[in-house]
Amino acid sequence: MGELTGRSALVTGGSRGIGRAICLELARHGARVAVNYQSNAGLAAEVVAEIIEGGGKAFAVQGDVSKAEDAGAIVKATVDAFGGLDILVNNAGITRDGLLMRMSEEDWDAVQNTNLRGTFLVTKAATRPMLRARGGRIINISSVVGVMGNAGQANYAAAKAGLIGFTRAVARELASRGITVNAVAPGFIQTDITAAMTETQIAAVMGQVPLGRIAGPADVAPLVAFLAGDGASYITGQCIHVDGGMVMA
Repeated sequence: MGELTGRSALVTGGSRGIGRAICLELARHGARVAVNYQSNAGLAAEVVAEIIEGGGKAFAVQGDVSKAEDAGAIVKATVDAFGGLDILVNNAGITRDGLLMRMSEEDWDAVQNTNLRGTFLVTKAATRPMLRARGGRIINISSVVGVMGNAGQANYAAAKAGLIGFTRAVARELASRGITVNAVAPGFIQTDITAAMTETQIAAVMGQVPLGRIAGPADVAPLVAFLAGDGASYITGQCIHVDGGMVMA
């Protein structure tokens, strides 16, 4: 039996990339997992099937985290299916890259709505069942871009930096109720988002990584599972980097 056996988890944006790896890792440790997705039902179904084939319990739940009605419905579906919500991983995120002078208001708003507003809405809804249970784990997936910035990603950097501030504020609010809130800041991770980068762009980024390799989603997931478990019960309000040494501060 895993450390998270008997606990229920909701992972937003859980159908691919880092979210998918987190779903599989939490399930490997025994958690029952609600796999949230917005549009790709097929990928979400594949994650659910893989968890079930491994002896775990999971289901897919569709919803746009940037919409309050959907956020509440996603949390309700998880609580209804599992009888409660112990672990929330706010992973859903998008990019709309572009230099500031060329960035449209629509691209700015889209990134803020999914990456920051979505985390606010789902966390607000998830806090209610966690408060009733007097315990829980909330883990927000930020980025090193939110710490160090990156040209062409003003919208993304602002949203990810906002997640870190949100994490620390909510950690202070919920600590007395036994709920921890932490952030994970991945560095250069090989996902669908980075797949479109050119070799020149990749080489430039790799020059900033002391460990000298590109990480995969599976490099991030174990930290999330740890923060969700009993071993992290005295850790809250922190932003932990998984970046190969890109940011050392």
